[in-house]
Amino acid sequence: MAFIFARRSLCIKTLLLVFPIIVLISYFSFQRSQLPEWRSVESLLHSGHSPTHGTNVVTQDHKTGYIHTTSHTEQTPYNAPSPVPDQKPGHGEEFSKPQPTHTHTVSDTVSRQSATPTVDASVSHYNISHSINEPLATKNSSTSSNSTVLKQSVSYANDHSFRKKQIAFWRSFESLLAGSDPNCESPKRLGKTKEEGFNPSNNLVRPDLLEISNINMEKMQKAHTKFVQGIGENPPRMVFTPGSQGLVSTAGGKYLPVFVISLRMLRRTGTTLPVEVFLADHEEYESYICKEVLPSLNATCVIMSDILESVPHSVDITHYQFKVFAMMFSSFEEILFLDADCFPIHNPEQLFTSEPFRKYGLVTWPDFWASSASPLFYQIVSQSVPPMAERASSETGELLFSKTTHQRSLLLATYYNYYGPTHYYRLLSQGGPGEGDKETFLAAASVMNETFYATSESVQPIGHVKNDGGIDGSAMVQYDPVQDYALTQKGLWRVKDNSVAESPRPFFVHAHFPKFNPATIFRQGGPTKDSNGKDRLAWTDQEKTLKGFGIDLEKRFWEEIRWTACELEDKFKSWQESQDICKNARDYWNHIYGKARNRRALRVSWEQQ
Repeated sequence: MAFIFARRSLCIKTLLLVFPIIVLISYFSFQRSQLPEWRSVESLLHSGHSPTHGTNVVTQDHKTGYIHTTSHTEQTPYNAPSPVPDQKPGHGEEFSKPQPTHTHTVSDTVSRQSATPTVDASVSHYNISHSINEPLATKNSSTSSNSTVLKQSVSYANDHSFRKKQIAFWRSFESLLAGSDPNCESPKRLGKTKEEGFNPSNNLVRPDLLEISNINMEKMQKAHTKFVQGIGENPPRMVFTPGSQGLVSTAGGKYLPVFVISLRMLRRTGTTLPVEVFLADHEEYESYICKEVLPSLNATCVIMSDILESVPHSVDITHYQFKVFAMMFSSFEEILFLDADCFPIHNPEQLFTSEPFRKYGLVTWPDFWASSASPLFYQIVSQSVPPMAERASSETGELLFSKTTHQRSLLLATYYNYYGPTHYYRLLSQGGPGEGDKETFLAAASVMNETFYATSESVQPIGHVKNDGGIDGSAMVQYDPVQDYALTQKGLWRVKDNSVAESPRPFFVHAHFPKFNPATIFRQGGPTKDSNGKDRLAWTDQEKTLKGFGIDLEKRFWEEIRWTACELEDKFKSWQESQDICKNARDYWNHIYGKARNRRALRVSWEQQ
């Protein structure tokens, strides 16, 4: 009997020794079997995509051409953090980055001497089928004297720890804003400024169409001085991911379909930069778009009210004010802001890595109009009144901004927007075209004595010829600031004499009026219909500008409009009451671009009408 118990004891000890070895062998065998899958996921991470938790399967959507990863277990929530590169702390508030579960941390380094990262098109999450989504431009390299290495970034805007720090920042900053309230009546309008086109050879008389009493002027001066001193001495530290770059926009409601079209145009350039789109509140949040469509394009929905409403404040943030708050609350250190109806023609990553941005930290683009800022504004901020010929007013459908170098400028621009509807919008525009946030950014940089580069190449309209010979524009074209800067550094200012050099290449299209929303764009009187109600091309005038695209840009734009109309017809809230959205887009496409039609002949016939 004792012998039997001894043998049983020996067997148990043997099992205890052998069992862990069996477990380890099984574990490493499983890991080895997962290597092919991980390599696919790793490739996606290099292109900025976050794999899901659990067992990942990489598939391609044959309708869109996008490559997706799906999970057999639990799908990563739309607002869960993605793997982030190992980024060095920079200026601004640092936050602890959560470690991803069941994934490796992969960094995709991008040298500032290289215009774009290398992306394997065969596995890129943004590899789009050739038939509909042929890239608009090849990646051009550019050089910069600054060789600091930046990392490819992902959005952390919805990360819990990041959000807590954002709210803490907002609580501190809102206190400073509220404490610098002008606390006086709005400047009184005496009239509305005329629409004067910008001409550097014509130094116009600055309009003076506002009135402020001496008492109110003193109140505004004191409030402004208090705020500037507050951000100068110990400014609240904005929260962002150090070393990150990305695009920021605002959309929601009827603008969300327009944003999706612009986002698809953006991805055609080959960029993998992450995008954050800010929605006003939960009413504007659309589950399918934010959870399915936008993540497939490396874009994240951020609900503005989750931050703003966390701190009591007396001022309602609406409309034009959203732009500066989206920039401030974005998780990126360096930002390219684009309006929902604006898209690049070339890969915008090169703008981050090249001068003038690397040198100045803030790049803006011009509007058609001369400045119409009131002399009273300069009195309030204690600056001399600049000559009207100094530069054109700003068109901020696109804006390139560094939070590190221009933190104080962004904070002051926020102040001008916070009190914009009541005071500063009229002070900076006096009822001029596009009165709103557009003039607040350069005004703030000037007051804070921070550098900026205002692209000098004149904005150009595109549209079609009206009966009176004028142009009925539906979009604006802005130009490459890198090439513009190269010319101005040689003393070549085309804005003064366009014969001194060839034009920089077109870089952005801002399709602003009307919005190219397929639910509304086909109405009579719009850019797609002639006076007889027949379909026509929207962009036929300004032949030199159109040729400067180097491609049939309008056709590619309509490819994305058609795709959005047909694939997402029943997805957008704002389209629920509309009918035949896909049919109308498809019919227009077939009429204009169908095989039976000769587009060149159509263009000639419509230009003759």
